[in-house]
Amino acid sequence: MRIKEVLKEKGFTQQMLADEMNVSLSAVKQMVSADSLTTSTLEKIAFALNVPMWQLFASPEEVQPKSDSLSLTCPHCGKSITLKAE
Repeated sequence: MRIKEVLKEKGFTQQMLADEMNVSLSAVKQMVSADSLTTSTLEKIAFALNVPMWQLFASPEEVQPKSDSLSLTCPHCGKSITLKAE
């Protein structure tokens, strides 16, 4: 997850996120360092940061289609994913 990166991109501190979510700083520190979080928690973090939930996993640059085709690059394995519109 890239919660720390999104915080930095948005100019948020962990304390600001804690205040926005109405939770303690220690709770946010646990969330940021966790290997996995519930969908509900991820939704709350995304809402507090005003970003779509998928941005907690991949940057917009990682999922932006290439200009010459409708394909994406998987942020996990790096393989190209081609999309077909029918």
